[in-house]
Amino acid sequence: MNLLIAVPAAVGGAAFFGLTSALQHRATQQVRQRDALEPGLLVDLAQQRVWLLSLVANAFGVILQWVALTTGPLVLVQPLLVTGLLFGVLFSGSFDRVVLLGAGLCVAGLAAFLLVAQPTGDSTEMTLGGVLPLAIGLAAILAICLAVAAHRPGNTRALALAVAAGVLYGVSAGLAKLAAEELSQGILVLLTHWPIYAVAVCGPLGFLLSQNAFQAERALAPALAVITILDPLVGIGIGILWLGEDLHSGVGPVIGQVLALLSLCAGVFVLSRRAPQAASKEAECSS
Repeated sequence: MNLLIAVPAAVGGAAFFGLTSALQHRATQQVRQRDALEPGLLVDLAQQRVWLLSLVANAFGVILQWVALTTGPLVLVQPLLVTGLLFGVLFSGSFDRVVLLGAGLCVAGLAAFLLVAQPTGDSTEMTLGGVLPLAIGLAAILAICLAVAAHRPGNTRALALAVAAGVLYGVSAGLAKLAAEELSQGILVLLTHWPIYAVAVCGPLGFLLSQNAFQAERALAPALAVITILDPLVGIGIGILWLGEDLHSGVGPVIGQVLALLSLCAGVFVLSRRAPQAASKEAECSS
């Protein structure tokens, strides 16, 4: 463990992830509006230099994340990586003090939750009864989000698409953990079980929906906040309900988790109300 390497690498990775989101949001505003899950959006974006540059920034973020995770403890690296939300807001340029406050509440709440919750235990055995309840619930959330996005414009559409993207990212992360366990038993074990194929479907769909979410609203902050929050929370939910993990219990940890979630809710509320206004004001000043 080397914190002198892990901490700068984690913060640097978060900065690159924030830059990635800001560049992708800018690129999605420069192409024509597409329906949710329409692959043509990626074709349009592939012709934008700023979007291609975002992929390079993301690659640097992934490399620094790997360096941080291999040189520092997960309990430290995870909270530092979520500051990517704050970097994304800063790089987007569409913010004021209230927007920064909302982003700060989200980052502080999510970091605190990850620090306090710390899932423990490990199990790769999954029964149909254990998988179905969460799978049905997540599928229902996705269906509702896509229905809302199809009928409501602006910030509501962006938030609905962001929820769908965050859910799929979280599912991908949870299943990727299971796939990694299977890979440790050999490539044939990995390829003969379903989790890797579910990741191959959920991951790209989540990415496409994130681009839809960025395109749906001039303000980046609300959509990015929802995606950033739901990704680890859904992953933790899968770890608990599918992989047999447990959150830290006891009065203190439970109170800490509740307060952290309240901070998250407050941050998203502030961003959903204020960020679109800040973005509109900036657009008026620049026109």
